[in-house]
Amino acid sequence: MSLEGKKAPDFKLEGSDGKPHSLVEYAGKTVIIFFYPKDNTSGCTKEACGFRDGYRQLQDRGIVLLGVSRDSITSHTKFISAYNLPFVLLSDPDTSMMTAYGAFGEKVMYGKKTSGTIRSTVVIGPDGIVRKHWSKVAKAEQHPAQVLEYIS
Repeated sequence: MSLEGKKAPDFKLEGSDGKPHSLVEYAGKTVIIFFYPKDNTSGCTKEACGFRDGYRQLQDRGIVLLGVSRDSITSHTKFISAYNLPFVLLSDPDTSMMTAYGAFGEKVMYGKKTSGTIRSTVVIGPDGIVRKHWSKVAKAEQHPAQVLEYIS
């Protein structure tokens, strides 16, 4: 399911900064949202650190970056602290936002079908329309560079 060209689904989730976050508060800004399975796991850490390393480029362009997983705010806080992540992580324990963005559902892990978080990313334009949707990210460590290349 590609969201490109469609209105991005709104959401309201708690952020690692202690505040509720929703898409409407970012109206007029470009927003990048990356969905990942779990804090402090190998691929997710590499991906988050890649976004951390490119964060200055995003900030310089006024782009908002948010990470989303099912993890608790407590888990997010530890993850941010351990890897010095400069962006907000949102907690989606009931997977409502991830489901709306096609980032939760059936996937294949180690040859077995399972249900879970699908690593994916969306770039939402200032008008709330999805400009780019990576519906399945194959290589977590290389993905932040792809996103930065897309927005540059």
